[in-house]
Amino acid sequence: MRQLDCTDDPINHQQIEVAGTSVHAAIAGNRDRQAIIFLHGYPQNWKAFERVMKRLKEDWYVVAIDLPGIGGSGAIQSADKRSIALVINELIDAMSLKQVVLAGHDIGGMITYSFLRLFPEKLFKAVIMNTVLPAIAPWEEVKRNPYIWHFALYAVPSLPEAVFTGKQEILFDYFYNTLSAEQKAITKDNRAAYSAAYSDPASLKTSFDWYRAFPQDEKDNACHMSIDVPVLYIRGDKDVGDINKYVSGLKQSGLNNISSHLISDCGHFAADEQPEAVVGAIRDFTAAKAAKTDKL
Repeated sequence: MRQLDCTDDPINHQQIEVAGTSVHAAIAGNRDRQAIIFLHGYPQNWKAFERVMKRLKEDWYVVAIDLPGIGGSGAIQSADKRSIALVINELIDAMSLKQVVLAGHDIGGMITYSFLRLFPEKLFKAVIMNTVLPAIAPWEEVKRNPYIWHFALYAVPSLPEAVFTGKQEILFDYFYNTLSAEQKAITKDNRAAYSAAYSDPASLKTSFDWYRAFPQDEKDNACHMSIDVPVLYIRGDKDVGDINKYVSGLKQSGLNNISSHLISDCGHFAADEQPEAVVGAIRDFTAAKAAKTDKL
């Protein structure tokens, strides 16, 4: 692992070599504490969890990454969520982390679900935030929603790249302004950081490829699996959709120990919009202070 210069930054930045690529990780807190790994969604990067991390770092070892192909992380060959979960598994091993809490938002939530199916023994608990999961109800209902236009557009080969390369800031602002309960909650600094993370045409293509991989994700999630890992599903009360439908779908998919938390005055981007509420939900779910890893 190569540590970058971050003298006055309470969050350290490392490049971790795994799975034939390099993953950019933002890290804070005591290495002896239990770890929480945060996986961002579209169209964001690790910085989506910065304020959450700063609030949790006293009690946890907190890690947020740029997903493969985004920002400071190198690309991998596949964009399906199972393949990305395999990279996360290698990352956990490379960092020698045990009994991790894995928390994912949006696309990151899809990856978290894939990881649960592949490596439940690696997790203490998991958090899935503000997302619908391929093949898991209400997936088909969401796909039919005409306001979810980008699912279909991004699936078209090459067209989104031709339309949006160099214009990602305009595209991303549409989502921040439309899907958040309060537009100003997603700050100018964060918007600029998110746009920069996708400024490379290859990074922008990676984000479209996440959507192009949905048919494979559906196949990977199709079979029922019984999983006992405790899972928390988080959603904003201003986010479109009834949280009970999402929880019911996850129960039917085989998550035997799932609970939910609805965040007030919050749209799709929970960690940006209501970081204190996200922290509170995670603390309650994980019983506040975590045990040291040598006792697990």
